[in-house]
Amino acid sequence: MTDDDPRVERREIADALMRALERRHELLDVVVEAEDYDAAIVAIASHLGTSTAAAEAVLRLSFDRLTKVSRRRIAAELEDLNNQLSFTRGEPARPVDAIVLRPFAADADRDIFAARTADVQEAGDGSRAPAGELEDEIQAGLQRVNAEDAAWLVAIHGPQKIGMVFGDLVAGEVNVRIWIHPDYRKQGYGTAVLRKSRSEMAAYFPAVPLVVRAPAAGP
Repeated sequence: MTDDDPRVERREIADALMRALERRHELLDVVVEAEDYDAAIVAIASHLGTSTAAAEAVLRLSFDRLTKVSRRRIAAELEDLNNQLSFTRGEPARPVDAIVLRPFAADADRDIFAARTADVQEAGDGSRAPAGELEDEIQAGLQRVNAEDAAWLVAIHGPQKIGMVFGDLVAGEVNVRIWIHPDYRKQGYGTAVLRKSRSEMAAYFPAVPLVVRAPAAGP
């Protein structure tokens, strides 16, 4: 599967449509309360825990998609996409709302970055070069973050750090890399962090195309 596999985005949209249809009554109130089109998209994305692209697809739903036949078709498409995307096979669903992505802190989060580096054995800049000294990697990463060329986020579920998300601005695109700690793989965290990361990175890099990678494993 390529990093920019369109099935990933289509699955997110199909999933958002299904949840929107299931919660259509409360979602209508969200739209009615919105000030304008853009505000409605932001409100829907927040309410459903999805990306702005998926939220816009929800907002543009026509009434004919509310019929039972249309709902069954969307559900069938979602199931087919889930079966095609190998990194979600065997994973139970994790609510996106249960995942928190917060900015990386050099001292407090050295442990999770060290675990990530030991696992993938690559530099933190996305170049796929061999990893350097840990402190050098952290300082280089934070310099790019301060220059707004990168975003480093720590994925948290409850009290546990379950992984990291990296966004690197390269040639007019944001390369988003997701890493899940080996202890938390195949538990649904990868899918939840993937979905959460799209809206978070869109906030860090507005109007910049995102290229998202599936949750990574070590070599």
